[in-house]
Amino acid sequence: MEELDLEKLKYPIGKFEVPSTYTSEYISTKIEEIRIFPERIKKETLHLSDEQLDTRYRPGGWSLRQLIHHCAESHMNGFIRTKWSLTENIPIIKAYDEVIWAELPDNLKMPIAPTLNLLEGLHYRWTFIMQNLSETDLQKSFIHPENNTEYSIKQVIGTYAWHGNHHLAHITNLKKYKNWK
Repeated sequence: MEELDLEKLKYPIGKFEVPSTYTSEYISTKIEEIRIFPERIKKETLHLSDEQLDTRYRPGGWSLRQLIHHCAESHMNGFIRTKWSLTENIPIIKAYDEVIWAELPDNLKMPIAPTLNLLEGLHYRWTFIMQNLSETDLQKSFIHPENNTEYSIKQVIGTYAWHGNHHLAHITNLKKYKNWK
């Protein structure tokens, strides 16, 4: 990977941009992106060898295996945060250290198939909830303790759609660079 733009490798689709307005079309589009994420990541990764899965998508970045497991962990947290927001009054959520989690044995060595299956079930449930949210539900929120910021469910929908696309781009860009099919 000679003469690489590390910022472009880190953010291949750019950083998440908060929309000025959360239209119903925007929300529907983002829910659909979340719905199809497991199918897309499975298509891009299930056939890869262990050697390919253990390749880092950028210098100093995670391996594809770690990236796949990270997506499941992050999206599980997103699902739980959504449910907390729907059932509690502006809860303060539990943060986690994704960098340390990525270094645990399951993230480093475990096959990806169980995680891809987990993503399918998780996203089916999460999408079902999101497709049945009222306008009032979309306004419900939680507080993230690391920055004491309040995030609404509509923001979470946009953020997690971006998150999936962001990591898919890491995978597809590496595959293209390495000429992997």
